Amino acid sequence: MLETSARLLRLLALLQSRRDWQGSELADELQISQRTVRRDVDRLRELGYPVNATTGSFGGYRLGAGAELPPLLLDDNEAVAVAAALRTNAVTGLEEVSLRALLKLEQVLPSRLRHRVSALQHVESVPRDSPAPALDPELLSTLAAACRDSETIRFDYSAHDGTPSRRRVQPHRLVNWGRRWYLVAWDADRSDWRSFRVDRISPPIPPHGPRFTPREFDATTHVASRVTAAAWRFHARVLVHAPADAVAARITAAVGTVEAVDDSSCVLVTGADSVETLSVWLGMLGYDFDVTSPPELVAHVRSLAARYARAVQD
Repeated sequence: MLETSARLLRLLALLQSRRDWQGSELADELQISQRTVRRDVDRLRELGYPVNATTGSFGGYRLGAGAELPPLLLDDNEAVAVAAALRTNAVTGLEEVSLRALLKLEQVLPSRLRHRVSALQHVESVPRDSPAPALDPELLSTLAAACRDSETIRFDYSAHDGTPSRRRVQPHRLVNWGRRWYLVAWDADRSDWRSFRVDRISPPIPPHGPRFTPREFDATTHVASRVTAAAWRFHARVLVHAPADAVAARITAAVGTVEAVDDSSCVLVTGADSVETLSVWLGMLGYDFDVTSPPELVAHVRSLAARYARAVQD
């Protein structure tokens, strides 16, 4: 019985390692007859694993997706990697679900692996500035499917100030940014791109609307430029003595946006939670710049200039 169970696990591992297998290949790998392979495949099916038979000149077996989730087969390193990911990088907004999955995994680990995984309890993660809002996994998957299938959806949305609205959108992408999930979509009623916090979305109203032709759009940059700017404590418009393309190549959407003035200068619209951070970003540009606002930044740059000047005096 133990020999048969071990062979079933080896068979399952083989089916998971490659898309298609011929019966003769499996028989050679397991050193059994093809008739035994067929019996073992039937046993896996009884356990809930959807092993499909393929036809044609290369007919054989393929592990498919089933209606229910059967037990997963992981090797030692895979099990430790999954446990580490669940413990240290729980999905934003789904921390409770991630914890339940981790507890179930640890319960079935053999003692040699449980000892390795328990060591992860002594790993500390950098604390986040604020807890992530709880998410509905079903809502997240529904929105992801609408993005994938390019289906128009309608939902109720609550703005930052609590104002409710009914939205009809063409979903484009889901973006995880700053402990929040955002749906980036084309708002059909406003004819413009919008980003919606998923935790403020009520479940889409069925049925979904007609399919649409997806547009080309940088969803991550859209979210980063709007969400980050909204959270800035200090805002600045800095004249940089360099071409806009050169400055844009040195920053990310989280730092700010660049507006061309002429061929040799541009305005960097930027901000941060502190003037110290702002001055670091400006110094790393590698170009001359003029700062006129905010007053706190002007004063800090003057202080830095005097400090640096004193540092290099003979």
